[in-house]
Amino acid sequence: MVYSFQLWRHPNILYRDAVVRLARCELYSMLKSISVEAELQTEELGSATFLSFQCRMLTEPELSFLSGHSAVVFMAENRDGLLFPLKVRSSDILPEDLPEILKYKGKTNPSFTRMMLNTAKALASFRPSPERLTVLDPLCGRGTTLFCALCSGANAVGIDSDRHNLKEAHDYFLRYLKTAGLKHSSRSFSTTVGSSGIPGRSVTFGLSRESYRAGEAFSLTLHEADSFLTGSLLRKSPAHLLVADLPYGVQHAPRDGSKPEPFPLFLNRILPSWKKALLPGGVAALSFNTLTLKTDAVRKALSDSGFRVLDESVFHGLAHTVEQAVVRDVVFASLPCSSPSHA
Repeated sequence: MVYSFQLWRHPNILYRDAVVRLARCELYSMLKSISVEAELQTEELGSATFLSFQCRMLTEPELSFLSGHSAVVFMAENRDGLLFPLKVRSSDILPEDLPEILKYKGKTNPSFTRMMLNTAKALASFRPSPERLTVLDPLCGRGTTLFCALCSGANAVGIDSDRHNLKEAHDYFLRYLKTAGLKHSSRSFSTTVGSSGIPGRSVTFGLSRESYRAGEAFSLTLHEADSFLTGSLLRKSPAHLLVADLPYGVQHAPRDGSKPEPFPLFLNRILPSWKKALLPGGVAALSFNTLTLKTDAVRKALSDSGFRVLDESVFHGLAHTVEQAVVRDVVFASLPCSSPSHA
């Protein structure tokens, strides 16, 4: 059976070629997670770009899973060049506009964020498989990654030291749930780390009043803290996936006014804490600006911290221009199931 998946045509010509490379990486990982080994071919059919591959007949649940691909807009069986559309249903639990509506400077493209999430989820290895994933963004800003995670049906945990960003993310989500008519509740809390109380907020919601009352709720949790405390904050409930967009500036400046910290030092200092917040078998997806932080440095820092960096050819060559001062790349790394930090 030959399948052809049409890719979204990005309006930015510079980014359009990158979409194909990123989409290939994502689809390769998703197919591998359902035990499909296939050679992906890029095809131009009319004015549209497709990824095509040959494999066994896919089941409806598998097609539904693949329909969640961040760049796929149309799926079909390809029979001798004739396309027969596939009837598929997305597994998303919330509308895709959730991560799109809130606008702010420096926001990561939600479609790129979904690519990182989908790829990380496909690469993760849990035995047994969890009923629901928890996605952590230890540099969450105003929550684009968290909202993408919630759409996919995961619980989301965000950490950021900027109170304003967290409040805006929290308030926006409450407004969204209210407008959507979804049953929800919000609470403030404090988590003790050492001798300090770390402030936080959580939002719990259900897809229906009945499911909410039955305890089948989803959650967004926000911690106002330095990302270095990530491991301590999630000590009792580690996440399955860690997805983060590293700051694009030249240096990571602390909020206490002390000397700014160069990115390589920041990464080496922070990764052990992030590792403690991730379950064995989990995957970290990190995007970054290669003009301020080299890809080799990120790969080495992850490896030195005990992660296994995904190194197949499909995970290379993903760097792409976002704007004049930003050439973004992404690295995926898994946490071995025998990780000593969780022994």
